[in-house]
Amino acid sequence: MNGFPIAEPQETTIEEPTGSLEALDQANSFEDVTGVATRWPGCLAAWAALGAEALSNGRSIEAYAYFRVGYHRGLDRIRQAGWRGAGHVPWSHEPNRGFLRSLRGLGMAAAALGEQEEAARCAHFLKQLAPDA
Repeated sequence: MNGFPIAEPQETTIEEPTGSLEALDQANSFEDVTGVATRWPGCLAAWAALGAEALSNGRSIEAYAYFRVGYHRGLDRIRQAGWRGAGHVPWSHEPNRGFLRSLRGLGMAAAALGEQEEAARCAHFLKQLAPDA
């Protein structure tokens, strides 16, 4: 069979919605970050920031939910960008960080809820995707 080999991208990068990271940088409160997520629901960094704030204040269930939104939206986005289960999603590319922070946070929130298997899966997946994280 003659054909072209199908290759996985070595690195997958995604982008955040235009203006969302700048708005997030200007956010000074939880309400401001909520406003960013409301205006740009595709901003993965906003979901990660909401999760981090909730987790740091002992709201593990809420954190888990925020991180899961960022993780699932991010997984959809890296798949749309060509990722097919192999290759890196480098931390060094800033727009990837919202997804990667969501994945890390999901693992931390899972651990806080006693879900050690999920926490371990998330940690392993993060190491596979972004060894530079």
